[in-house]
Amino acid sequence: MAGHSKWANIQHRKGRQDEKRGKVWTRIIREITVAARQGGADLSANPRLRLAIEKAKAANMPADRIKYNVDKASGNLEGVSYEEIRYEGYGIGGAAIIVDTMTDNRVRTVAEVRHMFSKYGGNMGTEGAVAFQFKHCGQLIYAPGASEDKIMDVALEAGADDVITDDDGAIEVLTPPTQFEAVKNALEAAGFTADVAEVTMRPENTIELSGEDAERMQKLLDMLEDLDDTQALYHNASIEA
Repeated sequence: MAGHSKWANIQHRKGRQDEKRGKVWTRIIREITVAARQGGADLSANPRLRLAIEKAKAANMPADRIKYNVDKASGNLEGVSYEEIRYEGYGIGGAAIIVDTMTDNRVRTVAEVRHMFSKYGGNMGTEGAVAFQFKHCGQLIYAPGASEDKIMDVALEAGADDVITDDDGAIEVLTPPTQFEAVKNALEAAGFTADVAEVTMRPENTIELSGEDAERMQKLLDMLEDLDDTQALYHNASIEA
């Protein structure tokens, strides 16, 4: 997302996610399942599970349901086996798209993802086709008006890579994935709560889309995100709201 429209894009994305709140629990449960299965149920030794449970609490998932899914995934209960698969492709105007999925049936999932790309004006690529255009990192974004100097001092001291102030005043803190929790906790202890806090694939460059192209791109993204097996969606389009 370009600096001048970053905050508008974030609010737009959050609004669309709120509209789809019913799917949030399903995705979080899948994330808890894989995190617990791969790293065990001990939160102190499993940062991925800690982040998944944070997401669950933020989405108001009951504690007993969280515990049930951790137990189920870590072997105390019998459950379904999921695997993580990443698909890459191109959207409108050559914009890069990454679709991270979690599925119990890869044949079904690849068919659905390919169908959405072709139906809504995109092209599915091969592995590695667009991933090089993104950086795997921790990202914390603060609303315009937050103190840049204070955030910078705390973030860099805690291990952040960079602090960027966008044209619209939003402040973006970038961290190595391994330092995300430490930086987030340090900033929260200093009184700064991020509007966006996640380990993500951040685009290195953006493609500006407006008018009909923006509408077509948003439709493609919506359809990909609405797939049952989609866990996360990343792109480098800056879509004019």
